[in-house]
Order: sequence, then structure tokens, then C-alpha cells
Amino acid sequence: MKHYTVVAAIIKHEDRFLCMQRNSSKHAYLSYKYEFPGGKVEPGESNEAALVREIKEELDLDISLEKQYLTVEHEYPDFKLTMHSFLCNSATTEFNLKEHVAFQWLNKTELKSLDWAAADIPIVDKLMTA
Repeated sequence: MKHYTVVAAIIKHEDRFLCMQRNSSKHAYLSYKYEFPGGKVEPGESNEAALVREIKEELDLDISLEKQYLTVEHEYPDFKLTMHSFLCNSATTEFNLKEHVAFQWLNKTELKSLDWAAADIPIVDKLMTA
């Protein structure tokens, strides 16, 4: 089974978190699910550098990494992933949607109202109890 190392940005602005809705996917179980933005780590790239690059590519947004938050190991039906998440800050809520179909800025008590990708749920759970 294919294994991917990915990174995810938990982007906070004031008291709200950026939640991104995925587009349709070849994997029905991921289509239109919400996630924290990020992507695959390239060979030789640090997790932090990958995250800054991915957020710039996907959202045209500059972020500052605060600290590593949670590493999630998850097995989907077609692949496995190791997802390193980081708490991040953004000076603005302005960005360009390039890959996602929608987004919401939600406070932590509202996070469970979304239909999250399975790998992101442990992050949501930890944020809600923090």
C-alpha cells in the first residue's frame, strides 16, 4: 500500500481556524470533505518548508509556523499517510482558492459541524479540548 508523508496547517486568525473543503476526488471517501490545508512533503524537504510551500501554492497565503501540533498516522482504503500538523498564524484572512471548492473560518466550538476527512478528525478533537 502506498504511503505518503504530508503536512497540514492549522491556520488561526484571531480566534478562528481556517477549514478548507476538498474538491471531488478519485477517492469518494475524500470528495468534498473538510481538511486543514497542506500537502505532500517532497524528497529532501523539511516538514516546515513543505508546509510554507504548499500553503503558498494552494492559497497564495503567507503563514508563520508557531509549533508542531499533532502527528497523525491514518490508513485510508487505498493509501496510508503520516500527517504532521502545525499551528500557524496568518496576518490576513485574504487568500486565493486554487484547489479547494470552499472554506470557512470557525472557532473551535464550531469545528465538529463540518464533515472532516478521517485523518483530520484527531486534530479537530485535540483543538476542541485545548
